[in-house]
Amino acid sequence: MAHEMADTLGEFLRARRGQISPEQVGLPAGERRRVPGLRREEVAQLAGISPEYYLRLEQGRNLNPSEQILAALAGALQLDEDAVAYLHRLAHPAPPARRPRTRTRNQGDLQPLLDSWAQTPAYAQGPGGRVVAANRLAVLLCPFFAVGHNPLRAAFLEPEMRSLYPQWDDMTAKAVSGLRAMLNIDDADPELLETIGELTVASERFSTLWTRHEVRRRDTGYTRFNHPLVGELDLHYEKMVRPQVRQLIVVYYADQGSTSAERLTLLSSL
Repeated sequence: MAHEMADTLGEFLRARRGQISPEQVGLPAGERRRVPGLRREEVAQLAGISPEYYLRLEQGRNLNPSEQILAALAGALQLDEDAVAYLHRLAHPAPPARRPRTRTRNQGDLQPLLDSWAQTPAYAQGPGGRVVAANRLAVLLCPFFAVGHNPLRAAFLEPEMRSLYPQWDDMTAKAVSGLRAMLNIDDADPELLETIGELTVASERFSTLWTRHEVRRRDTGYTRFNHPLVGELDLHYEKMVRPQVRQLIVVYYADQGSTSAERLTLLSSL
């Protein structure tokens, strides 16, 4: 499964050059193009390498490009910091890290902590993406934040999520680009890989986003909810990783004194 789904350097390069217009990099548009984006020869020119060498990279026939070549390609394709890190990870993948043995108690030891945050929605996901601990307010905010659910899967396959997230397109785009930024397919949990495979087939939206190869890590940000009981909520989020047990903690909060804070308090009292 991992081998079938793993990105290759060539796939990433093809996807990213297809998203850049000649005008963005200072090249003349020229005649009408059959496909959007840059041609291979144009990327090679911008990176200062031969077209033949670049072709070998896209075809997977050169598996050890130097740091200088990667830097030149990153500049040619206008990659940001997260995408550059992803490019290097594809070109020089690290060996899978040895996973520490995770005892059962570690999976649920966050529950008392999360329960103590009575006014703050918070949940924790395991390495497969499934929720392993959640407080009451998180479940009131979104039923798919409850223990046993997979929020990523729900975002694309559960109709309720479209009404809960008025900015659903933006939310799903962030979810997929953030997943790519954090994911090491060669060391990924089998359940997570199975979810990605399922979504690629079952969700046209996910498949479209996944093939864009956009990479952007978002540990903090902002989300708007349209809650059926208390109305619109504008919430900040924080994502914190617990590497020892391969867990991700997600916390939501509102600005103090805001209408969203009042509505979040109302939701907690229901």
